[in-house]
Amino acid sequence: MDAKTQGIVLRSIKYGDHSLIVDMLIAEGERRSFVARVATGRKGAIRQLLFQPLSVLEVSYDDHAKGGLYRIRQAVMAVPFSTIPFDASKTAMALFLAEFLYYATRDEQDNVPLYLYVEQSLRWLDGAEGPCPNFHLVLMMRLTRFIGFFPNTEDYHEGDYFDLLNGSFRSGLPHHANVVTAAEAAQINTLMRLQYETMHLFKMQRAERARCMDVILQYYRLHVPGFPELKSLDVLKATFD
Repeated sequence: MDAKTQGIVLRSIKYGDHSLIVDMLIAEGERRSFVARVATGRKGAIRQLLFQPLSVLEVSYDDHAKGGLYRIRQAVMAVPFSTIPFDASKTAMALFLAEFLYYATRDEQDNVPLYLYVEQSLRWLDGAEGPCPNFHLVLMMRLTRFIGFFPNTEDYHEGDYFDLLNGSFRSGLPHHANVVTAAEAAQINTLMRLQYETMHLFKMQRAERARCMDVILQYYRLHVPGFPELKSLDVLKATFD
């Protein structure tokens, strides 16, 4: 029996000679793994090009999984992007965010608001004009609202440290090493309050942005079991001045 859903491609890997295993965050707010037989010539219903990182697809699939994989019968682009595949900086960001989301959402179930947030964020990025060097930082911090460890910003005071382990701002140093300086804590606090429409007002040098990224990823590693070092990070850091 076939079922239909919409989903965001997080990863695709070759499976045999003519198939892909595709991991997606689907509209029902969970992760699901699919297998898709892709066309090798001009003919064929499913093209490999569809399964680029962060593509938003509508898929029809067999709802009886075999070995944890659901077989895709048909796939079409649900949200055609006009800039992400053709802008070098946005493409690098998409590659990074796909890898990041692959690990950050791995255990999510029935989290429809999470899916909607990610899809709406991608639509915003695709429609944005000019560089968006802070986009991934804002997305990563705001995503913590949907997966359960958004820091408490109400208690922030100038000069506070940020306790990564407990997700809180505090005036004194904690009894562990997972803490950032007051200056870095102020930047994290600002990032958590930004919207995509206002993030261009927050100016950072490359080194500051790279440090913010390292802090945010450390925060995820402390709160998401098995969250690894990301292979695409160095490419993204080199993208923005």
